[in-house]
Amino acid sequence: MGAAEFLFLLAGLKWTLFLVAIAFAGGTVAGLGVALARTSGIGVLQRTTAGYIALFQGTPLLMQLFVVYYGLALIGLKLDAWAAVAVGFTLHASAFLGEIWRGSIEAVPWGQIEAARALNLRYATRMRHVILPQALRISMPATIGFLVQLLKGTSLAAIVGFTELARAGSIVSNQIFQPLLVFAIVGALYFALCWPLSILGSRMERRLAAATR
Repeated sequence: MGAAEFLFLLAGLKWTLFLVAIAFAGGTVAGLGVALARTSGIGVLQRTTAGYIALFQGTPLLMQLFVVYYGLALIGLKLDAWAAVAVGFTLHASAFLGEIWRGSIEAVPWGQIEAARALNLRYATRMRHVILPQALRISMPATIGFLVQLLKGTSLAAIVGFTELARAGSIVSNQIFQPLLVFAIVGALYFALCWPLSILGSRMERRLAAATR
């Protein structure tokens, strides 16, 4: 494999990282809203967001991408491959992050919440200064773990024609007829991204467990 093919793989890696960044950023914003709705105590919001989470956790990511790319086109909303995968992965991330953060919010000691209420802090102030900082710390290992899964899941974007790392590997493999070499390099690139994140998540989980003993 020559330099041109390797640069093509790196271009696919670039789009993989862009997709992860957009999906994680959008999923963070929407997921926080989902988590707050799930813990709001308002029945309609809780049931609606519970159904939203169940929908995305109970269906394959591949199907979700198909629905966004092909399903929206049936109602006249035609998205190109980049926009479709960005929307699909953002929705997917928002559901999973929302559930992770919902559990983290509920894991904050009840005494902290009661103390904040006793000080007559408003809901927004309680969340911003008391509950969310602690919930964020609790959620970090699971959040990093999901980020690793999201990174690996971007390989499914190839199914709708988006050229990320896995699809770039397929294109190069079909050109030079060296699939073992090409996908060994693709796998090494995925590993180089995912392994440090996995190590970071494990270390944070150990620190959190030590702090709660």
